[in-house]
Amino acid sequence: MFSQAYVAALNHLLAQNSWASKRLVRFAGKTARFDIAPFSIACTVGEDGMLRAADADASADARCVVAPSLLPRLALRDEKAYAEIVNEGDAGFLAEIFFLSRNLRWDAAEDLSHVTGDIAAERIVQTVQGAQQQIGDAAVNLSQAAAEYWTEERPLVAKPEQVGAFVRDVDALRDDIARLEQRVKLLSTADKIAPR
Repeated sequence: MFSQAYVAALNHLLAQNSWASKRLVRFAGKTARFDIAPFSIACTVGEDGMLRAADADASADARCVVAPSLLPRLALRDEKAYAEIVNEGDAGFLAEIFFLSRNLRWDAAEDLSHVTGDIAAERIVQTVQGAQQQIGDAAVNLSQAAAEYWTEERPLVAKPEQVGAFVRDVDALRDDIARLEQRVKLLSTADKIAPR
């Protein structure tokens, strides 16, 4: 049941972005499996570029394992999160899946306009986008303030420059100890060789 709803949502996105289904046509008949614990969803590309739920026993041409913790980052389009997705299978098909996941856009105003009308839908979407921007800005400001507090006011976290200086000091100490060991060896062998 979850799989059907997921495929229906993806097909709705593909319908709103008609260019996307045209790109998927060349992968007709291929199956992709998405493992997002505790769910596993498989869908097959149809001849028209739209998706259908794949049979439970269908072998996947491409497989993506997505940790649930990555979902918020992927929703925010964090490029580093894509690198953390474990994937295997048809490289071309996977590249297309990742391309679509980065470029498909949901036209929320279009869907909302069926309920509220065009003008109200646009205003609602603009308000939500403004709120999202404010929340994002507040999160960035809070993280910057916390980082400054922990590095300046209450040093809990070392600055990169401090870590670099520490590493250089440790390297210099290691080199000094190695030289000292060599001198001690030379002196001890010289002491054994020298006549008394």
